[in-house]
Amino acid sequence: MNRITTSLPLLAGLLLAGHVHAQQDPAQAAPQDPAQQAQAAPAPQPAFCPQLPAAAGLVWEARSSSAGDFCRALRSDGSEAFGLYITAQPSFEPSPRNREEISSIDGHSVIWYRAEIATNPGVQARETLLPLADGRHAHIWLQADSVDALAAGYQLLASLRFGGGAPEQAAGD
Repeated sequence: MNRITTSLPLLAGLLLAGHVHAQQDPAQAAPQDPAQQAQAAPAPQPAFCPQLPAAAGLVWEARSSSAGDFCRALRSDGSEAFGLYITAQPSFEPSPRNREEISSIDGHSVIWYRAEIATNPGVQARETLLPLADGRHAHIWLQADSVDALAAGYQLLASLRFGGGAPEQAAGD
């Protein structure tokens, strides 16, 4: 298992410890709890996160820094549907021995790699690296309780839209 994969939960926690980009009109009283944010009125799209599918019922919890852009897609109950980290240099190196599935994101083929979550060994965890047209890289991860939930996650991710930073070619293609 590679070092970056094992530190993914730590990375997410550190990024979320900072300020989260406002996703609602500052004039409105925005709930601080992610579950409340997901249930609140539709929020504006953070400019640095890809476009979420309109019918998905998800909202972004997002943070941008000089190191990169962090985006977590949250369900209405506040749980994470998937997450991604967009950086100038790849934030993880895929290991061929962990290769699992192939799917598509924004019309481009991606290879998913098995990840292990030390605190939850039964979870189906996958990650991929997607080169973007603007030269940056999107490290995308997905966790699911079952193979069926994993397939549903792949289907959801297929309809992500990266806009100006659309993928040019997936890692491993």
